[in-house]
Amino acid sequence: MRLSSSLSRPLALVLLAVSVAGLSGCKWFTKGAKGEYALPPEARALEVPPDLNLPSTAGAMQIPGAAAATPAGASATAASATGFNIPGSRDDAFTKVGEALGGIDGVTIASRAQLLGTYDVAYEGANFLVRVVGVDAGAYISAVDPRGLPATGEAPTKLMAALKAKLGG
Repeated sequence: MRLSSSLSRPLALVLLAVSVAGLSGCKWFTKGAKGEYALPPEARALEVPPDLNLPSTAGAMQIPGAAAATPAGASATAASATGFNIPGSRDDAFTKVGEALGGIDGVTIASRAQLLGTYDVAYEGANFLVRVVGVDAGAYISAVDPRGLPATGEAPTKLMAALKAKLGG
């Protein structure tokens, strides 16, 4: 009996070592990982659902109204009651519009932004923007509401007529 107990102890230790190595995920006992799963997580391709792959471009280039399209290809015949063209550069036109607005009774300039080409004005109880945009034919001056749409109403139309008379547009 003594012989069997002396053999059983080393045999038990060998079996224990083999089972621990097999259960611990030892590289000798596993198959090699294939494909992208073998890469580290940061190197794997990102899986994105097809509908989220590209942003929606529906309506991205819509212009908010026919009058708002006038500055891109503005001409003297396309000018409306809330806008007109004058010759010269945008910066010169911005300066001339500021001087002309200062000479019209009842106009209050709340702020001016030359980079944006806008004057925030109050006239006859209405608040709106006078915008100066550079176009092929010079500069287009228009009255717009705070949303960027053509300003409607009696005050913007009257002020644009007065500006047009002063600037010769």
